[in-house]
Amino acid sequence: MHSIFRYVMNWIVNLFTNTESVAHIALLYAIVIAVGVYLGKIKVGGISLGVTFVLFAGIVAGHFGFTAPTDILTFIQDFGLILFVFMIGLQVGPGFFESFGMAGIKLNGLAATGILLNILVMFACYFIFFDTSNPANLPMMVGTLYGAVTNTPGLGAANEALSTIFTDGNAPQIASAYACAYPLGVLGIIGGTILIRYICRIKMENEEKQLEEGEGVKANQKPHKMHIEVTNSYLEGKTLLQVHDFLNRDFVCSRILHEGHVSIPNRHTVFHKGDQLYIVCAEADAEAIVAFIGPVIQVDWAQQDRPLVSKRIVITNPKINGKTLGGMHFSSVHGVNVTRVTRHGMELFATTSLPLQVGDRIMVVGPEDAVDRVTNLMGNSIRRLDAPNIATIFVGICIGIIFGSMPFALPGMPVPIKLGIAGGPLIIAILIGRYGYKIKLVTYTTTSANMMLREIGLVLFLASVGIKAGANFFETVVQGDGLLYVLTGFLITMIPILIIGPIARMRFKFNYFTIMGMIAGTYTDPPALAYANSVCSKQAPAVGYSTVYPLCMFLRIFTAQIVVLFFCGT
Repeated sequence: MHSIFRYVMNWIVNLFTNTESVAHIALLYAIVIAVGVYLGKIKVGGISLGVTFVLFAGIVAGHFGFTAPTDILTFIQDFGLILFVFMIGLQVGPGFFESFGMAGIKLNGLAATGILLNILVMFACYFIFFDTSNPANLPMMVGTLYGAVTNTPGLGAANEALSTIFTDGNAPQIASAYACAYPLGVLGIIGGTILIRYICRIKMENEEKQLEEGEGVKANQKPHKMHIEVTNSYLEGKTLLQVHDFLNRDFVCSRILHEGHVSIPNRHTVFHKGDQLYIVCAEADAEAIVAFIGPVIQVDWAQQDRPLVSKRIVITNPKINGKTLGGMHFSSVHGVNVTRVTRHGMELFATTSLPLQVGDRIMVVGPEDAVDRVTNLMGNSIRRLDAPNIATIFVGICIGIIFGSMPFALPGMPVPIKLGIAGGPLIIAILIGRYGYKIKLVTYTTTSANMMLREIGLVLFLASVGIKAGANFFETVVQGDGLLYVLTGFLITMIPILIIGPIARMRFKFNYFTIMGMIAGTYTDPPALAYANSVCSKQAPAVGYSTVYPLCMFLRIFTAQIVVLFFCGT
């Protein structure tokens, strides 16, 4: 019995100490990730650190010698980072360029200014509080910067850039500084948005009322439906195409009631006084269309020769990917009209130039048999969407790594700049997410599948960074400059918020809830967005967040490498 007990104990000890064992490495990651995720759910004052707590669990494991070979940790860290940033790029790609609308340009400009201020404050803290003759201090300040702005991909990009400078493997463990600054960074972002309210003397009820009156960002961009009667005598005998060209406004006429008969109009349909129309257009164009064609009325569509139905169809046929609504000739060839398109939860007006993508949901109106034919053409197979397009993901990663490995020589830089395994896949993913349909790449991935792959990549990266940093973490924090990292991180967090927030309010007159979302997006910080959503009953914080998030995520990753390669290598 004693020998059996000793054998079992030796087996358990070997499992936890034999760092070369695959079982040991898998057990290490499983424990660190599970503990980190569970602890990250604990809320203090309604705020939690979320999945980032995996980093702290990894630090503890590394400190007590529960680790793995460095080359294995590095591989898993880099692969997790690639997967994480690529799935982010696929998610933000479709809306990346569309975010630069009228208000979007201003919001993105403010956000980019905030990112620049974060970097400037970091350098100011470096020259004021640290010994500039120590070559490790500036890289550690970069780690502090990305903890202060709660941006994990930026930490990964900075780590990767440092590895090209410190080729001997002795790069500073900047994750230690990141971990010091991160908790107060989360609190500082939320606290900064609250301070803006008092600095600018904002009353929350007035901001809610302003949103109810439709003065928020992206107003008048949703589809607008109305029934109108043709009363303009000028339109007698004119075709739908002639009316459309004369008005120079996009609208869809999905049904027309003429002399008691309902039909599906096409571009050659002739208008007559007294005709009753069902029009879908952008909200901003509704008033002009009514003024030109005729007044809004109530219509009984039951008077029709053939029953008309409306049906929401999901595009799952890869052959449709990239084709425009106009190029599909829905009304002339298929005898139906498409009135609305829903993409990533957002309803879009169906303009003729809008390219269709797999995963889009289109609202089709027409005779039942014609709608059924279009349904078959579009695919409409939800099951097909449930399977992620793995080939597209790994083709994109392959191209992204090659692109990120290309050297670009710049004057004054010690080594050629590379976008690296963070920047390269991110840019390629954004481009594929937006333009992949042009080369017949199906980029659709369900939200849940994207989140799963993204979170797996993130926890693998955080666990690896934490385990590697754990061996020297407590010496760095307790015996080194840990408290100084906390202080400077807080300054890096707060100062840009207290500059950009009042400017956005006083100079550009943005709604306070939009500003809250913009700041959360600038710092790519979900807890700050969650707080903003909890105090606002409208969608303004989410709109502000999503408007600036794509550009800010790109800039955070890109500037991390620029700062490291340009300044830390000299």
